Amino acid sequence: MATLLLNPIAFSIGSLSVHWYGLILGLGALAGLMVAIREGKRFGISPEFFMDMLLLGVPSAIIGARIYFVAFKWDDYKDHLVDVFKIWNGGIAIYGALIGAIICAVIYFRYRGYNFWRIADICAPGLLTGQMIGRWGNYVNQEAYGGPVAESFLRDKLHLPNFIVDQMNVQGVYHHPTFLYESLWSLVGIIILFILRRQRFLRAAELFLSYFIWYSIGRFFIEGIRTDSLAFIGPNWLASLMNGLWKPMEWMGFEHGALDSAYGNVRISQLLAILIIVLAVVMIIVRRATGKAETRYLDPIYSTKASPDNVPDSESLPQDKSAEPEVTRTEPISDQEPEGAEDKKE
Repeated sequence: MATLLLNPIAFSIGSLSVHWYGLILGLGALAGLMVAIREGKRFGISPEFFMDMLLLGVPSAIIGARIYFVAFKWDDYKDHLVDVFKIWNGGIAIYGALIGAIICAVIYFRYRGYNFWRIADICAPGLLTGQMIGRWGNYVNQEAYGGPVAESFLRDKLHLPNFIVDQMNVQGVYHHPTFLYESLWSLVGIIILFILRRQRFLRAAELFLSYFIWYSIGRFFIEGIRTDSLAFIGPNWLASLMNGLWKPMEWMGFEHGALDSAYGNVRISQLLAILIIVLAVVMIIVRRATGKAETRYLDPIYSTKASPDNVPDSESLPQDKSAEPEVTRTEPISDQEPEGAEDKKE
């Protein structure tokens, strides 16, 4: 059977070639933006705020993703510096993108007077949405796939459609569609975050940290299948620990993707995923134990730099009715007669 290879170039305008990879990443960014805008409206935050955030965040994420990747593959780029800028050929790292985006967000949110955690919570489902869609750019480029696998495993065990199975036929050898695994994992994560953010027990920062926990769990197991992982030569006990934690994948019939032992024995993304999970869980516990998590996700959000005219109306904000204070209601001023009005009528 012939190998199906999609043309990575969507269309050309003169000498300018527009790649599917860039279009898919752009679509993912826009979809994530719409998710954030929709939730932001519940808190009275204008769509323009999130649009400006996207205009600043996307370049920051791309730069961070490329720097992260190139830093760990410097030997491949040091003699071909111009290739550093050819991101349409692939070679960006999601953790680098998150680092770049978070640095930009911290600066931008502070500039606009918002608490970082409150806005980061709103953006968390949008981040997963962008990642879910963006992974299909790897599908078009036929990259970031896993180790060799039998065609029957993809068709009969996973029941994948032909257009995915055929695209995973790389030079006559079928590979795991790790892009699909991560995309589906992100989809489940989006649903979980949507459910979590409507729960009254959820505190500020915990939705954003839950995003990191969920994504990192999936990334740890999926990364072990890939054959293009960034890695380093670490101590044997650390490599054994990573392999031991990955054992559940072997029980389900998956095998480790090939990794040149001379290049490394510890996958960087796996190690980073474990560290992020531990750090996120510790942060949630510490914030609650020290009283820093008093603010709930559903509480109103205000900017310290907003003018009185720009403060969102209370009616447009999510309300926790069980926590509403008792107030003494008075008749509207317009319905009250001024003192002495009856005397004047007489």
